Amino acid sequence: MAKSKVGKRIRSFREEQELTLDDVAERTGLEVAFLQALEEDEVYPSLGPLLKVARALGTRLGTFLDDQISEDPLIVRQTERAEELSMLTGKDKPVSLRFHSLGKGKSDRNMEPFYVEIYPDSEPQSLSSHEGEEFIVVVKGEVELVYGENRYVLGPGDSMYYNSIVPHHVGAAGDEKAEIYAVLYFPE
Repeated sequence: MAKSKVGKRIRSFREEQELTLDDVAERTGLEVAFLQALEEDEVYPSLGPLLKVARALGTRLGTFLDDQISEDPLIVRQTERAEELSMLTGKDKPVSLRFHSLGKGKSDRNMEPFYVEIYPDSEPQSLSSHEGEEFIVVVKGEVELVYGENRYVLGPGDSMYYNSIVPHHVGAAGDEKAEIYAVLYFPE
């Protein structure tokens, strides 16, 4: 499924439940303008708000990315990866993260696996938090993980497993693009 369909799928779930943007804003604590941009502009500032929207609509985050149900093992060839989400540093600002779903098509999954390209960002980023856990492995470059009041720099082959309820931010640690594999778990 092309990334342009994610916002349409969110809108579809919202409309099926006969919810307005104001209803979803009240359930999530997010601004109506943000929710409208989410449905129309296809920009995502972090996974935390997307998770809030999924929960407000009574579904899991991966539902917005799924396009098929498969009973067979899910295999995603490197050459078949498609960018699913691009997270911006802010509206009309450069992309800082590109997410490639590695679980799309497995509808009953409990984890969200991604291959993520992390681009350098000169602006300081705010920390986000959400229920669940995250596991990342650095493939290329250096990654900075701000976790609570601590800062960690990870290189290729390094990994980190952490509770995502603690405010955190993952970004490139220098002026070069970094690449990671990330597995996110969101409890029901």
